[in-house]
Amino acid sequence: MKCDKKTMLLYAVTDRAWLKDQTLYEQVEAALKGGVTCVQLREKELGDEDFLSEALEIGALCKRYNVPFFINDNVEVAIKCKADGIHVGQDDMSAEDVRKLVGNDMMLGVSVHTVEEALDAVKAGADCLGVGAMYSTATKEDADVVSMEALRDICAAVDVPVVAIGGLGKHNIMKLAGTGVDGVALVSAIFSADDIESECKELRRLSEEMIRL
Repeated sequence: MKCDKKTMLLYAVTDRAWLKDQTLYEQVEAALKGGVTCVQLREKELGDEDFLSEALEIGALCKRYNVPFFINDNVEVAIKCKADGIHVGQDDMSAEDVRKLVGNDMMLGVSVHTVEEALDAVKAGADCLGVGAMYSTATKEDADVVSMEALRDICAAVDVPVVAIGGLGKHNIMKLAGTGVDGVALVSAIFSADDIESECKELRRLSEEMIRL
């Protein structure tokens, strides 16, 4: 399955740190109502059984909104819940091994930081790439910051959709204009908002404007 560039426009990555008085399901639905174009379920602490149960519920929600649903890292859960995609980092299972396990019908996203990693990922079967962290971020404190020049070079080197991630929000999305990136992946910028639906509407507007420039 090939990934549509439009999928990358406003890519929501979940994080339980911002639940407040809502459930994750409620937060994701608010983001979908606000116009996110992709949802990635990221759970580092849940056991596989609870992760799968949650994935089935949120995957069904995304299907209702006709938005692709990705699982972060956990290949087994992605296969069992019939997710649209799986996303892995450089320190997770290799993209080549993931592709062998999930087959050709599931989208494969890979986190990359250099042109070399990007080309290797595409060769291994990646359908889309996540590049970052673009800025330092509390969500992933060990992430190395990627330069705008590196982002431009990666976008120019590959023919699959590319999304930028890491420390992005309303205050700096427009700085990505002209890099060739297809959209932004956001965590706290979405899920820490008091009104997630309204915030996503504004973030989507900015992302649409950014890729036009």
